[in-house]
Amino acid sequence: MSRQSPEESFELSRRSLLRAGAAGAVALTAAGCGFTGSGAAAGSGGPAGSAATSAEPPIEVKVDGDLVYFNWADYVDPSVFDGFQKEYGVKVVQSNFDSMESMGAKLAAGNKYDVVFPSAKWTQRLAAAGKLHRIDHSALKNAPSIFDHYDYFQDPWYDDASAHSVPFTMYKTGIGWRKDKLGELTGSWQDLWSPAAAGEVFLLDDEDEALGMAALKLGLPMNTADAGDLAKIDAELKSLRPHLRGFSSDDYNNLLNGNSLMTQAWSGDMVSVLNQAKDASIYGFQTAKEGSAVNTDCYVIPSNAEHPGTAMLFIDYMLRPENVVKNIDYIGYPMPVNGTEDAYAKLVAQLPQCVIKAEDLVTDRMFQNGTAAQEHARDAVWTDVKAG
Repeated sequence: MSRQSPEESFELSRRSLLRAGAAGAVALTAAGCGFTGSGAAAGSGGPAGSAATSAEPPIEVKVDGDLVYFNWADYVDPSVFDGFQKEYGVKVVQSNFDSMESMGAKLAAGNKYDVVFPSAKWTQRLAAAGKLHRIDHSALKNAPSIFDHYDYFQDPWYDDASAHSVPFTMYKTGIGWRKDKLGELTGSWQDLWSPAAAGEVFLLDDEDEALGMAALKLGLPMNTADAGDLAKIDAELKSLRPHLRGFSSDDYNNLLNGNSLMTQAWSGDMVSVLNQAKDASIYGFQTAKEGSAVNTDCYVIPSNAEHPGTAMLFIDYMLRPENVVKNIDYIGYPMPVNGTEDAYAKLVAQLPQCVIKAEDLVTDRMFQNGTAAQEHARDAVWTDVKAG
């Protein structure tokens, strides 16, 4: 069994937060996280800091200690952990985060983990700050199942040549709801304001997701940091406040347990709802006609990892097709690994809106890093909205 560090364990998971600016320099200062460096053009996959690690010797792929693992809670099939531990004679020491910000804060504080799972935006931010090891894909036996078949990940915007990362999952954001209580929706973000669901609606407790939703609804750039745009977004979200039961990223349980009739939700969590529901037909999921955010999470190895060799073995083990299928079935998110596509298609046969492919990961629908000033401006709006 994997062990979990109690002081860093959380109830929340992405299944049970991803945190933007428009054009400008990439912010290498995460609010409160102490990541600093020089800027690079927004959307650049080669941020400052990557050069500092380019000459480092490749990680030797071998057991060099137990695996210290840092991820959302309940985000890997427990049987996969068990299999890894038995095969390599190591333990998985598991810690969890409840947001990208808390993950970043732990790394900035010097906490040591061997494998971490940031979003695309945070992968870029961490690499730019010199916080990540380079990963030699040629040392991973199963890496070709990604990089020989998914061109997007050969050179994604957030990490030139995926030099510091390996993709883990893909997903989109939409609205999950109780069809038996509310009937069909209109296909718009406006449905969150539905009088029929008033007081039974949750918004994801996630700055980028909330601000991005309002921006898309208003026809604004999803990552905007323009002062006028932010004022409109602030007002739009405040108009939603009377309809909300609260902010929560436990979209999965809120629907299953009847805590909400409607919630902003991640696609993979909706698949998990269907898998667990006594009657899956009462739940629906839609992406909005105004546009929906898409994203990917990655495997990365922090530069201060004490057991990077074990981390490489773990990533390669996770990429074995049989383990990918287990994880797809368990967490409900597709993974860009050749030969596993049918497993996900079967899983979402009754909810095709959840399907996402690499070609869906267009840059203007993914959360981007902005300058420090832009990030602070967006933070201020989020603080104001949550304060009511």
